[in-house]
Amino acid sequence: ANQGLIVEALRKAGAYVRVVTMGDGVPDLLVGYKGFTLLLEVKDGEKSPSARKLTAAEEKFFTEWRGGILAVVTSPEEALALLKNCG
Repeated sequence: ANQGLIVEALRKAGAYVRVVTMGDGVPDLLVGYKGFTLLLEVKDGEKSPSARKLTAAEEKFFTEWRGGILAVVTSPEEALALLKNCG
């Protein structure tokens, strides 16, 4: 429900955002910003903590990832805060 708001906020901040629908635990958003690459898994902050847990496939991806920034975000504010760590 909040993915569109997060995508909009990131784009307004100047980020390139691509919604990824690969499945198999791959995060929801591929973000490019100031030469940095971020992978963001979007969870609904309105849901209970148990409903925001990573799936088994997502947990596997998070464990095996060896690249750039990989994070779970639940709001536009959380996503924008990550951009502050870029350049």
